[in-house]
Amino acid sequence: MTFKSILAAGAMAAGLTATAAFAEYPERPINMVIPYGAGGATDISARTIAEPLGNAVGKPLVMANVTGAGGATGSVTVQNAQPDGYTMLFARVGSHSVSPAMKATLPYTLDDFRFVTVYEINPVACAVNPSSGIESMDDLIAKVKEGGVTYSSSGVGSLLHLAGAMVLREFGIENPLEAATHIPLKGGGAAATAVLNGTATFICTNSSALASFVANDQLNPILVTTADPVPGFDAPTAADLDKPALHQLVGWTGIAGPDGLPDDVAAKWGEWMAEATADEGFLEKMTARGSVIRLMDPVEANEFIQTQYETFRALVDELGMRIEG
Repeated sequence: MTFKSILAAGAMAAGLTATAAFAEYPERPINMVIPYGAGGATDISARTIAEPLGNAVGKPLVMANVTGAGGATGSVTVQNAQPDGYTMLFARVGSHSVSPAMKATLPYTLDDFRFVTVYEINPVACAVNPSSGIESMDDLIAKVKEGGVTYSSSGVGSLLHLAGAMVLREFGIENPLEAATHIPLKGGGAAATAVLNGTATFICTNSSALASFVANDQLNPILVTTADPVPGFDAPTAADLDKPALHQLVGWTGIAGPDGLPDDVAAKWGEWMAEATADEGFLEKMTARGSVIRLMDPVEANEFIQTQYETFRALVDELGMRIEG
């Protein structure tokens, strides 16, 4: 037998061994890292899908909130894990679209992860206080041009921070960071409350965070960034207003492993997520929160995230929003 034949036989044997090993996956519980705190959008999504997903997997899912640095701490935990499918991440728009676009010193890139799916889309809605006299985006833009407009967010470098600037830019405000004052607060709840009590003029955030305020007529929605209407939000869509670039301005939740996650493992996650996201209880709970359940395969998920990142990065560079520290 020649040396090349020996190498080929060895490679084939290794491949068969690897396939056999992955066929047994999972043999033990899977650690699921949630990179944000309890009660937030990522945590709610993760814990809502945990039961149907665990049933599909057939092994326990160990859910752990690993928080800090805007989702970076938990993300790095998974980045540095073995790519064997036993440490996976509930990735989020903030950790894997906004932060990579805005933060120069982020300790990871999108290439450090392998996404197996994006399964939840959270439309972004812009809302104002009903007593503000603002009833449309045209009214808001007119107010911005007059001066004195403010918008609230959950912090510098957050989706809400970027969203307010992006919306104003798409509606013709050339220097939105100068034309409207950004008010960073600690959390999305505080940001919504600021509009409620008149501290801020408007907010652009996930529709799920505004749903109860809108239902109780405490806040008035004037835009949703989706192509299709959002149940419970009587507001024009970005498509209605001919602003297709805003379709990228949505929240999302997905699942990723470290770069190098084997194809066999990724394929199993696709099967499990198809079963979990079809669960009626899961669908009912998430739809009631304003989420759109849309299961993407790995190719679609990566294209979606990359396009969103590039859109955000272009805006950040244009407006000088890059955070260097």
